[in-house]
Amino acid sequence: MLTLPIKKKWFDMILSGEKKEEYREIKPYWTHRFFRLFDGDVELKPESMHLGKGQVIFKNGYRKDSPKIKCSVELRLGTGEEKWGAEPVKIYFILKILNVEEI
Repeated sequence: MLTLPIKKKWFDMILSGEKKEEYREIKPYWTHRFFRLFDGDVELKPESMHLGKGQVIFKNGYRKDSPKIKCSVELRLGTGEEKWGAEPVKIYFILKILNVEEI
């Protein structure tokens, strides 16, 4: 399972159900991690916009006792919502949040 640190603002919005997506830039760093998480071939092609489903842990901070939530997510490519931190017309890895479980 992949653990992703995020800022408190986004963490709280995901926990409350207000924020439905989390974004990561398309870079080799994230491509490699998502490839391992989703046990498949993450191809950056327009026809493969849906890349898989899995679980991630979002962590607010880097301390051992930082708050965490486990989320079922669907990975896809696309543009994100500016209100949730995405830049206009930029393509991202999008982690669509399907459900949230506090841990």
